[in-house]
Amino acid sequence: MSTLIRASALAKLPVVTFAGEDIAQLKDIVYAANGGQIGAFTLAGRGIFAGPLKTSLPWAAVVGLGPDAVIIESEEVLQPTSDVIGSAGDGATGGGDILKSEVLTDTGTSLGRVVDVIIGIGGGGRDQADVVGYEIEPAESLGRGKQHLLIPLPDTLAASGEHLMVPASASDYLTDDLSAFGTAVDAFRSQLAGGR
Repeated sequence: MSTLIRASALAKLPVVTFAGEDIAQLKDIVYAANGGQIGAFTLAGRGIFAGPLKTSLPWAAVVGLGPDAVIIESEEVLQPTSDVIGSAGDGATGGGDILKSEVLTDTGTSLGRVVDVIIGIGGGGRDQADVVGYEIEPAESLGRGKQHLLIPLPDTLAASGEHLMVPASASDYLTDDLSAFGTAVDAFRSQLAGGR
């Protein structure tokens, strides 16, 4: 499994060029049309009073992403936000749009509400960043207390503004341990594929 990171950990990371220029900070995630991959990041200026920028950073232009910064070659890789969101398709959403959405199984059972998105970076090479799961506040009916849980997602997912659908078998792979979550995602996806 790739490196796992919470989407909330990406917010406000500085965007730095190879020349060492600190040019912006990440604002929101723009998901690709199917909701399964990161398409781009919207940006904000740096500093206390800086607001949103009219340019965005396509994922393909990211050279490196670490806990302290996002590295790009130069400012020239940034694109107008309207172009980036338009190319992501009608299903494109910002990183905050699914927070608080209810996660339902395909059998109608509520598993809880989304508090964060788990992203796998580099599973298919540097050019890939996939949404592999959600961090949820569990539904009372699960009987798991109030501690947040991680739930794996299939390769593709169904999402609306209020509900996110997952196969019922996803509940068998709930965990509260991010370090073991990659194994849970792999096992869940293998089970969906029939153990291939």
